[in-house]
Amino acid sequence: MNPQKKVDLKLIIVGALGVGKTSLLHQYVHKMFHEEYQTTLGASILSKSITLNDTTLKLQIWDTGGQERFRSTVSTFYKGSDGCLLAFDVTDLESFEALDIWRGDVLAKIIPMEQSYPMVVLGNKIDLADRKVPQEVAQGWCKEKGMPYFEVSAKNNINVVEAFEVLASRALSRYQGIRENHLTDSIKLSPGQPRRRCC
Repeated sequence: MNPQKKVDLKLIIVGALGVGKTSLLHQYVHKMFHEEYQTTLGASILSKSITLNDTTLKLQIWDTGGQERFRSTVSTFYKGSDGCLLAFDVTDLESFEALDIWRGDVLAKIIPMEQSYPMVVLGNKIDLADRKVPQEVAQGWCKEKGMPYFEVSAKNNINVVEAFEVLASRALSRYQGIRENHLTDSIKLSPGQPRRRCC
């Protein structure tokens, strides 16, 4: 591993109230699961360092509140993020149907708005029996939007690490692509050449 290669990434996890965003985050960062969590008001932040592709990543993961009345406040936390986990509860059809709105909210705050912004969808609570969202339906929606889909259980730690690290890998690729573009743009300007200003 090259200790010189260190990258800070901001990830966000969004979705309707009660889908298990906090549980997923605590399972990933602390390997812990509690039956009861207080509702997240606004956002809370957890950090985790991992190594991907010989690069040390410091992930700053923002757990955002899912209550409707906080949506405008929560959306301010999306700015500057490098990737997003969209979570729903497989036992709650409404939480799945709300994904379009959450996805739109996030994309509207990304500047510049771009389709290459990485998103991963998590169908949580697959450990419960009263499933309402068929796996094929969720997979079809994600395929149509070009997003990876993971069936997860925060309680039993199923696919949680895999989902977070696929997003981290995609966020890193995007970050490196943006840096390369900036470097290329800088090289195009010879030393001392003023940058053109439009209009």
